[in-house]
Amino acid sequence: MDIAELTALLTPTGLSLLDELEPIVHTADAARAVSRLRAAGHSPDLTSAVVGQAHLRAKATAKFGQFAGRMLFTRAGLEQATRLPVAAHHASRLRAAGISHVADLGCGIGGDALAFAGAGLRVNAVDADEVTAAIAAYNLAAFADTVTVRHARAEAADLSDVEAVWLDPARRTAGHGHTRRVGPDDYAPPLEWVFRTAASIPAGIKLGPGHDRDALPADAETQWVGADGTVVELVVWTGALARAGVRRSALVLRGPDVHELTAEGDAPDAEVRALGAYLHEPDGAVIRARLVGEVARQLEGGMLDPRIAYITGDAAVTSPFVQSFRVRETMPANAKAVSAVLRAHGIGALEVKKRGMDLDPAAFRRRLTLRGDRSATLILTRIGDRHRAILADRVG
Repeated sequence: MDIAELTALLTPTGLSLLDELEPIVHTADAARAVSRLRAAGHSPDLTSAVVGQAHLRAKATAKFGQFAGRMLFTRAGLEQATRLPVAAHHASRLRAAGISHVADLGCGIGGDALAFAGAGLRVNAVDADEVTAAIAAYNLAAFADTVTVRHARAEAADLSDVEAVWLDPARRTAGHGHTRRVGPDDYAPPLEWVFRTAASIPAGIKLGPGHDRDALPADAETQWVGADGTVVELVVWTGALARAGVRRSALVLRGPDVHELTAEGDAPDAEVRALGAYLHEPDGAVIRARLVGEVARQLEGGMLDPRIAYITGDAAVTSPFVQSFRVRETMPANAKAVSAVLRAHGIGALEVKKRGMDLDPAAFRRRLTLRGDRSATLILTRIGDRHRAILADRVG
């Protein structure tokens, strides 16, 4: 969205048109809405802004729930915005540390600031992009008594009256996913300034979960956050916001349930053992935090392979930090051997997972013979120097 579209949108007519539109999910929905608005005599700028916002609101429901229908967004701002349940945990951390006034530097469309304000904190929100700052001001208007929003660079913010800072440096590679490592040159403001600021005042720094671990402050608490099976962010906590004796944390949100695993540092791996009756896949946040060994010991299990983040054991267990599978049988990881086993079990619906093997699970699945009314999970992995396929059933 550019400033002309935003100016057209932030009028009684523009906002009324937006509220009247049905959610726009598909390209065909957008095309029909554009045709209807242009036929009614609305300008190209207003039409583009309204239709674009209706589409972004539909996408934003996954992060903001019912609040999305009363918010405005930019595409990049929505991509980088913190999910509201996760932001609520950030706010709780600040409240628990006795913080009452925080600066949100790089506030984006205001996701974290909303949670901070909702928790009763005063917030100084700053963003370097003019359109984004204006949208944040709109989204935070309900908290006008306790929140200020400024269009400014984070480096120019006055921190003299705040007790902590929340730093969400913009990732210039936003939209490329979380699988590649993200380096210091991918952020604005520069991470050198971010870490220097965090060393002088209590801070929370939101980074991509694939950030280079060797580039993180050694004396900070690093927390990887998983939400419903996806690792969504890494937060570096400093000063009074870092907990004593905690340097590694995996925060796992599954629906309304919240679970956390903490340690003084990376956990040593558990001993390797032979495949047992159950295979456990740790949550991605646990893997990123390098706490797989801690979970394995909690489950009284062992590592399937020293290089692969699978845990195995003979007892059925329940843990929020793993997805568990009951093993049926194993076989060589080739399509012919796997298809024979699938036919014998009458498997017609198959989930394929892989770890430690260089292949495309979807492409491998297309090579298999699937007939029958039963379902299962096929896990392709490396055990020692062999590639193996494990037929299993999800537990729970």
